[in-house]
Amino acid sequence: MNGLISVIVTTYNWTEALAACLLSLSDQQDRQFEIVIADDGSTPVTQRLVTDFIETSPIPTRHVWHEDHGFRAGTIRNKAVATSRGDYLLFIDGDCLTLPDFILRHRQLAETGYFVPGNRVLLDQNYTEQLLKQKIPLHRQSFSFFVVQWLCRRINRVLPLLYLPLNRWRYRRPHNWQKAMTCNLAVWKNDFLAVNGFDEVFEGWGYEDSDLVIRLIHHGIHRKEGRFAAPVLHLWHRHNDRSRHDENYQRLLRRVADEAVIRAERGVDQYVEKA
Repeated sequence: MNGLISVIVTTYNWTEALAACLLSLSDQQDRQFEIVIADDGSTPVTQRLVTDFIETSPIPTRHVWHEDHGFRAGTIRNKAVATSRGDYLLFIDGDCLTLPDFILRHRQLAETGYFVPGNRVLLDQNYTEQLLKQKIPLHRQSFSFFVVQWLCRRINRVLPLLYLPLNRWRYRRPHNWQKAMTCNLAVWKNDFLAVNGFDEVFEGWGYEDSDLVIRLIHHGIHRKEGRFAAPVLHLWHRHNDRSRHDENYQRLLRRVADEAVIRAERGVDQYVEKA
């Protein structure tokens, strides 16, 4: 994959984490990408951070914002994609840190007919707070450094940080949608548009990313594992309001069962036409 990658960074009112995320993206070995910050209704403090970043960063960056009407991550991601210029989309969250070879590894994994979910290493609460307070550039640290953090129980695991060469095992579960999350998910833009992006009928927290993956699979796009190649370091955060969990989960199960459902009911097309 040789073209421009659009990195969609979802954020909401956590400037310290977003600053760390953007710093890690600034340190990428592969520079052929753009950043689109999908802001789900943050206050002007985030706008000031993004404005300062845009003025100093060599990476082309845009800020897409809408008013805060509750958790609408799927909606703001759709709006961000509508402004994107790349042929390949890479979704991460604004509380995730990327290692310097993150973009490069995802570019190597990109393949027509596949979406690629990466995995993550979780930080605990105390270490997250220490990291952000002291502005430790965690993404620049060595593997041995992370082994120490794991032994100290500051991170939940260390094996995802190992790199395994590309091989056939990455294709062994082509129809598996579980644990494919938009904190680390890559998909061709044409495939995203073909299924009409995220379905905004999933209101509140829960399963809008799983629904996207399920419809991609129904459309004939298969899973290719990004594990042991392109992990993210996921900062600890409190859970979002999960009052819509059960309703969204039941909707998701209906989508799994109905292979005829490919396009989102309310999706990205409503913004692409206006972009």
